[in-house]
Amino acid sequence: MAEKQTEILLESGTNELELLEFVVGTQHYGINVAKIRELCQYQTPTPVPNAHPFIEGIFMPRDVMITVINLKHCLGLSDSTVTDEGLLIITNFNKLNIAFHVDAVKGIHRISWEQIIKPGATVSTSEDSISTGIVKLDNRLVIILDFEKIVSDINPETGLKISEIDDMGVRQRSNVPILIAEDSVLLNKLIVDSLKKAGYDNLIHTQNGQEAYDVIQACKADGTLKDHVQCVITDIEMPLMDGHRLTKLIKSDDETKDIPVVIFSSLVNDEMKRKGEALGADAQLSKPEIANLVRIIDDLVKK
Repeated sequence: MAEKQTEILLESGTNELELLEFVVGTQHYGINVAKIRELCQYQTPTPVPNAHPFIEGIFMPRDVMITVINLKHCLGLSDSTVTDEGLLIITNFNKLNIAFHVDAVKGIHRISWEQIIKPGATVSTSEDSISTGIVKLDNRLVIILDFEKIVSDINPETGLKISEIDDMGVRQRSNVPILIAEDSVLLNKLIVDSLKKAGYDNLIHTQNGQEAYDVIQACKADGTLKDHVQCVITDIEMPLMDGHRLTKLIKSDDETKDIPVVIFSSLVNDEMKRKGEALGADAQLSKPEIANLVRIIDDLVKK
């Protein structure tokens, strides 16, 4: 089996990422290299009875069970017949090992988050969208897919569960102002709904790190920072400005360095935790852990 190990080579806080470009059908797509464990030639997986139609089956390289998802099916392409050709992009995010069956891989590009454009209102403001951004590379458009959304649509148990908040019992209301940076429309709404259910009513939610940083700068300018931002929750992967860059800017400013920053991302693993710690993040956890997020906020803001 030909394989390619991937490493996170970029310095934290530079607002850059490495994007793997791949092809499904005739369209070019992208995935953050930080999500990828390895690439390998396609191998026929073992079918699983009564599995979701997008799931081809499972296989076990090196005694690790990996679910194989057919991206042609997910993307609704007309020719979605499963073939024995192509490649598997084996990923790890949200503590899950998932392989995505694609037709070909074109290469890796080092780009800035500023180059990534949020899809227009007619394309992806809907919670059903599986596109998080578009980047122009040479003369072609590469669509960056929301792999977390793809997986949670197949198995909702892998996503955020607001019901976890109910298990925390009766909670007091709080007016502590919390700033949220999350580009996924669906996850943004789920985080806001979960925090409100947990008692936090004073929330400002933005769609990327740049919008969140603009809020902070505006509050600094008019002297209302403490009134509007006493805690920041940020994703890592976002157009214009990522969460690591946002964390670095907050923690390197004397006026904002004491504001607690929580990185809440599907990319939180040992390597990413080291990077977040180096930037000054106060806490880091994986996106499914919504109840733990609430507990961490409780501690940080001393509710």
